[in-house]
Amino acid sequence: MEIPEGNTFAMEDSSSTHTTRRELLARMGTGLVAITVGSAWGQISPAQARASGAGLRRLNAAEGTTLEALGDVLLPGAAAAGIAHYVDDQLDSETPLLILKYMDYPGPFLDFYQQGLRSLEGLGQVRHGGSFHELSADQRIGLVREIAQKNPPEWSGPPAPLFYFVTRSDAVDVYYGTQEGFAKLNVPYMAHILPPKKW
Repeated sequence: MEIPEGNTFAMEDSSSTHTTRRELLARMGTGLVAITVGSAWGQISPAQARASGAGLRRLNAAEGTTLEALGDVLLPGAAAAGIAHYVDDQLDSETPLLILKYMDYPGPFLDFYQQGLRSLEGLGQVRHGGSFHELSADQRIGLVREIAQKNPPEWSGPPAPLFYFVTRSDAVDVYYGTQEGFAKLNVPYMAHILPPKKW
């Protein structure tokens, strides 16, 4: 998919104040930047925010739990990597890094995530009588496979395949956009500006 070159966002990198998402991903690939979230302790990794018990600012706790369960279906380990804290932090930003920015979605980003997560919860209740995060691994995988292809009849959120694509991109970004993520890919982490301490 071609990402529009005209879209820019602020970045904490000494070489540029604005860049495209494509440039951000290229810099992540060379170790020039890594994903962080804002906190009372400064910029920390999404995994650190999750481990510290930091609260979410835009999503509620139930939405965060559903997003983590979805993240782990899309890319095992995304919950521990802090997908809910990453998305929540980006929803609170004037210049979000989320792939949704490039999808020409007409509504507010927060509504997109809340409606999608609520629809996924409702689908779990209708099909299996439980919240998405409480379902068995096979049940969760089955629901995610379904929304990846079409809108289920019970779906009332944004287009289900778009919701799948966007949240899958979020999972990949948060899982591989840290020092540990680079190590998992066997890519040397050669940050232009190293974080103050190892994540």
